[in-house]
Amino acid sequence: MSPFTEARMHLAVELTAAGRHPAAARWARLDPAVLLSAVHHVGMVRTAARRGLDLALLPHTFHPDGGPLLDAVSLAARIAPVVPGIGLAPTATVTHTEPFHLSKAIATLDLVSSGRAGWEPAVSRTQVEADLFGRKPAAPAAELWREAADAIEVVVRLWDSWEDDAVIRDAAAGRYIDRDKLHYIDFRGEFFSVKGPSITPRPPQGHPLVVVRADEDEALPVAARWADVVRIAAPDLPSAAAARERIRSAAADAGRDPDDLTVLLDVEVHLAADRHRARRDVAELDALSGAELPASSVRVLGPPTDLADLIGAAVRTRAADGVTLVPLVLPADLDVVADQVVPLLAGRGLLRTGSAGGSLRARFGLSRPANHFAGASS
Repeated sequence: MSPFTEARMHLAVELTAAGRHPAAARWARLDPAVLLSAVHHVGMVRTAARRGLDLALLPHTFHPDGGPLLDAVSLAARIAPVVPGIGLAPTATVTHTEPFHLSKAIATLDLVSSGRAGWEPAVSRTQVEADLFGRKPAAPAAELWREAADAIEVVVRLWDSWEDDAVIRDAAAGRYIDRDKLHYIDFRGEFFSVKGPSITPRPPQGHPLVVVRADEDEALPVAARWADVVRIAAPDLPSAAAARERIRSAAADAGRDPDDLTVLLDVEVHLAADRHRARRDVAELDALSGAELPASSVRVLGPPTDLADLIGAAVRTRAADGVTLVPLVLPADLDVVADQVVPLLAGRGLLRTGSAGGSLRARFGLSRPANHFAGASS
């Protein structure tokens, strides 16, 4: 990434069906059937794209308390062809999913989005989730993140198992693929043994964007080694700044240029005409759910100017390279962000102007990586 400048601030949004608050759907009187419709999710991503947000993060969990969920990778593939411009990064839980399947799924997303795919590898730590699959027991965080590191490496190697010019379409010779341009990855690690190659051509970006949440110590080495974008949660901006520096230092220790990482701070938001109204709304939400929802990171409850001020301060103090907005109520909070907050940020010179184009990697200032196997014998 180019040296830090305010003009390169990145803006992402996490899009669940109704928002982070568990009572959001009831409070907003949303039709439950709508929450599971493609039209609903396409509409939200289209709103984010219309205002030039960089990235829509589509979360996923195997925990039953998460309620009925659409598969995030499949949902992203549905959205990608009909909403241009914005990047799409679904969560994919590596603990109970084979990396071979993840590799071809994210490669497919990159193909159908014309180079706008990312993914957020996540771990699954509860016995409740493990019992859904019945293959292995829950494991401690250190083991889960070692497995995640292996899974990410397998995924990346499989992306590279096809050289860019492996598909030749030589009708005269009756050859569609140059087999010399396909490679075994021969990965043997603590958790996986994968021969390869993939069954899907190399993604348009080479390596789709890797997003890693690094709130726990065990995740930090994985983020430092593999992440293009690192998500953090923090109670305030000084804590976020310390986390950002810790991540950049770990990346340098791993032999990487820290400027190749973008650190995004989660900011929970509920927007209203004033702070009193926003806080009253959240009190009503908490009453509906029967419990107060604790803030998972910095939280803004107030008018659009409060959110714009917080984002500006986060970037100015280098607490983050941008933010991931986590709306408490969707689509209402996203609509206010698009119609009021983004124009405020643009007016303060914090956002790019003009239309977005090119790949998601390019949008984050990253070059297309070379193929690790190019020039090697198959």
